[in-house]
This record gives sequence, structure tokens and C-alpha cells, in this order.
Amino acid sequence: MPLFVARRRDEKRVEIPDLLDLFIAMPDVRERQQVIIRAPAAIVFDVACDLDMQSISAIRAIFWLRAKVMSAAVRPTRQTAGLIAAMLNIGWGRLAEASNQFFVAGAVCQPWQADVVFSAIPPERFASFAEPDRVKIAWTLETEVLGPALTRFATETRAVATDDGARVKFRRYWRPFGIGVVLIRWLLLSAVRRQAEQRWKTLRGEEH
Repeated sequence: MPLFVARRRDEKRVEIPDLLDLFIAMPDVRERQQVIIRAPAAIVFDVACDLDMQSISAIRAIFWLRAKVMSAAVRPTRQTAGLIAAMLNIGWGRLAEASNQFFVAGAVCQPWQADVVFSAIPPERFASFAEPDRVKIAWTLETEVLGPALTRFATETRAVATDDGARVKFRRYWRPFGIGVVLIRWLLLSAVRRQAEQRWKTLRGEEH
């Protein structure tokens, strides 16, 4: 059974195929969040891709707390970077994308390590990758057009261990730290909504 079960989706929504089914069809962990944003999808997607995650103080605090608890190495001073650029820089791979619609990233790692190393796997090999003692993780950024200036923005994360030993370690790790992962996702959604709606208001003001 999944360690974290996704909340029920809106039955009125016209579903597109789950983007992550091709990469992790049977996850150990599945978590999905979504928010309605009063801005066009193109603006929402652009804001999400370029969001500087480390600019959010609560997210920095979560990372700091994990580092203290896990006795992780001190990181060098960060360079400001958008969300996708930052994730690719630390080892995540690009699995699939469509302009202004979705972005899918994935990597394999050992999350229970203090200093996690993310390794990209080519999209065509991701589903079948089975090197022991690893966890495969994939996540999305998604937009759905609800109107000219109304967008549903969602992010989904799935993770699956490659063997039983890794699953035990991952479960032990996820129990105390999973709530931080989920909280980071909600903080990201809130920031994307705030910045996208502010940008749309500014653009409308310039037009008029």
C-alpha cells in the first residue's frame, strides 16, 4: 500500500492521462497537490519554472532543520536559480515536457543519506531501472486551462524503492521527514499563485 495516499480528485475535472504512469506506475509514495490561480496558464507555468525555491524562508528553514537532524554537510552559499534550473543542477533529469503544460523530472537516490546524491536516468530507462538499494522519484509541474485567466496548477510526486531493503529504509526515513516534503509542496503552490496573480494584475494594468 502507498505510504501516502493522494487525495481524491475533483470528479468534475476532465482528466488527462497521469503523466507519471509511464515512469512510476505503482508507487510506494504518491502525493498530489493543486491550487486554482487567477492568471493565464502561460504565466502560471512560467512563474512555476522560474520560482526561486530558496527565496521562501519557510522552505529554507525546513532544509536547515533536515540538515541539522541528519548531520548533513554545510552547503556553500547558494546561487539564485529558478526551480527547474536548480533541480537539474543538483542531478535531477528531464523526463518529459510540453511548453506551458507540464514538466516531469526524475532521479534515483538514497533519501535516507544525510547528503543525498541525485542521479538522472534517461527517460526510456527510468521505468525499468532496478539497481538495488535505491529509490526512484519523479515529480511534475502541471497546468490546466480553466478559462482565459483561470488555471489549475498541480504538482505530483511519486517514489518507489527498487527492492525490499530500500523500501524498509525509505519507510523509516519518510515517517519523520515526509511531512516536510509535503509542506514544501504546499509552500511552492502558494508562492506560485501569489506571484502569478501579481504578474497578471501588473500586465493588465500596463495594458489599460
